[in-house]
Amino acid sequence: MSSTIDEKITKLEDELRETPKNKSTEKHTGVLKSKIAKLRRKKLDLIASSKSGPSYGFDVKKAGDGSAVLIGFPSTGKSTVLTKITSKASKIGHYDFTTTKAIPGILEHRGTQIQLIDLPGIIEEASKGKGRGREILAVARSSDLIVILLERNNPLNIYEKIIDELSKVAIRPGKIRPDIKIVKKDRGGIALSTLFRLTHMSEKTFIDILREYKVMNAAVTVRGDPTMDDLIDVLEGNRVYPKLLVVVNKIDLLSSRKLASLKRKLPNAVFISALEEENLELLKDRIIDELELIQVYLKKQRAKTDYEEPLIVKRDSSIKDVCNKIHRKFKRQFRYAVVSGKSTKHPFQRVGLDHIVQDGDVITIIIKQF
Repeated sequence: MSSTIDEKITKLEDELRETPKNKSTEKHTGVLKSKIAKLRRKKLDLIASSKSGPSYGFDVKKAGDGSAVLIGFPSTGKSTVLTKITSKASKIGHYDFTTTKAIPGILEHRGTQIQLIDLPGIIEEASKGKGRGREILAVARSSDLIVILLERNNPLNIYEKIIDELSKVAIRPGKIRPDIKIVKKDRGGIALSTLFRLTHMSEKTFIDILREYKVMNAAVTVRGDPTMDDLIDVLEGNRVYPKLLVVVNKIDLLSSRKLASLKRKLPNAVFISALEEENLELLKDRIIDELELIQVYLKKQRAKTDYEEPLIVKRDSSIKDVCNKIHRKFKRQFRYAVVSGKSTKHPFQRVGLDHIVQDGDVITIIIKQF
């Protein structure tokens, strides 16, 4: 069944490539992209339903304040990076496919503990299952941050191939979830409200894609200027949006001219030599920064604030997230919280579960007494 789906996807992709891009073919392009997305979702569902249990070596339990995965082609130095910046020693070899399973380690830096997972080298068509690609990409789907590790040979081309493989299994690293709200109704057709002019497709094409997904009656609010792919991502509903960090390894083997050229082409990347331990502190900092973690401090009633062990949470976390991080009973028995800090209008403000905390807040959770 999976091979049949792959054949259908390939056929539609060929048709999409051969379709001229102009106003007259816009609707047809949208329909083709929708059909491809549906087939890929069907394939992912089939893979998920066929699993009788976790794959050996890829059942990684989440730990720490956040999770990041190292993804790259074979022999880019992922195992060396993991060994150098975490507490885990990973097998290292001077040949392809040294790592054959997911190896987790803990990065301790700036008061945080980050789970960093070294995945086996990814190869082309990993999304079709080649080279244990399905298991690799499944671990990547559940991570907070994807670290794409490149090296000196053809890094831009390899980067595009990795992003393409991730995209095919509904992973959108480094992208922001499109701000499209769809409220289905019983009647009235589609009421489309756009706050900006659509430049990537006409309103008619937008509505045609909605209808391709059987959305016939709905109030749709669009903030921004989405592409067809953005709209399809929202309609599919299974996309994940982890943070992205690009790292170029083995810079000790690059000439200064080549290194300067790569820095111009990849301005947001971190350039390291794991073997020579060059820029590893910078890499640690960037991992923490990309995860957007903040520190909040807990204060028990009638006790002093615990400034020694801050609670690490993601930026834009709510009091509910804080409760869940402490213990699930806190949300069940929650009455209110008392917060002082940047997120409040005045000290000791009483707030509810939906209150968004900020870095440095002092929080007291008041629970029901039984």
